[in-house]
Amino acid sequence: MATSSRRVGAETSKTRDTLLDCVETMMLEEGYASVTYRALAAKAGVTPSLVQYYFPTLDDVFIAAIRRYSERNLAHLNKVMEKRAEDPLRALWEYSWDEATGTLMTEFMALGNHRKSIRTEIAAVTESVRTLQLDALTAKFGADARPWGDLSLPALQLLISSLPKFLNLEKGVGVETAHAELIEAFEGYLDSIEPAVKRKPAPRKRSR
Repeated sequence: MATSSRRVGAETSKTRDTLLDCVETMMLEEGYASVTYRALAAKAGVTPSLVQYYFPTLDDVFIAAIRRYSERNLAHLNKVMEKRAEDPLRALWEYSWDEATGTLMTEFMALGNHRKSIRTEIAAVTESVRTLQLDALTAKFGADARPWGDLSLPALQLLISSLPKFLNLEKGVGVETAHAELIEAFEGYLDSIEPAVKRKPAPRKRSR
C-alpha cells in the first residue's frame, strides 16, 4: 500500500505549540473528552482544517500533548535527582506524590484506558521516568543494593512511585481509611534508610 503524501505541520511551529497549549487547558478545565477538532479549533481561534493539518488524527493530538508534557517532566525530574543526589529516595517519594495528584497526568491515564495508541505512549514515558529514577538510586546505593529488607532497588523504586498513585485513586472515590497511618509509617522507614537532609533556605529576592 502506498504511503500518504499528505503534508503535516512542522513540530517546531508556534501554531502547533499554541494548539497543544489549548489542549492542556481544555483537559485541565473540562477533561480529555472535551478535546475534539471543532472544540480545539474554537479554543485556539483557528479552523478545524488547520488543526487537522498539524494533527491528522485525534490520537495524534493526544500523543503530541503527552510527548511534550513528558519532555518537560523528564527535564524537571532530571534536575531534581541531580540536585538531590544525597537523598534520592526522599526526592522520588515527593516527586511521586506530585505526579499522582497532577490533574493533567490523571487525565492522560484515564485517556489511556480508552485508546490503545495513547496507552502505548504512556507506557513508554513511564519506562523512561523509571529508568532515570533507578539510575539516581543506583548512583547512591549501588546496583545490587538492598537498603530495605529483601527489596531490590527496582522493587523499592516501584513501591515508592506506585503507593502515592494507589492512595490518590482511593482518595478520589472517598476512601482514606488508614492512609495517614500508612504514610507516616512509610516515611518513618524512609527516614531509617535515608535521614532527611537539612537544606539551606533559598535567598530572598529584593523587592523592586
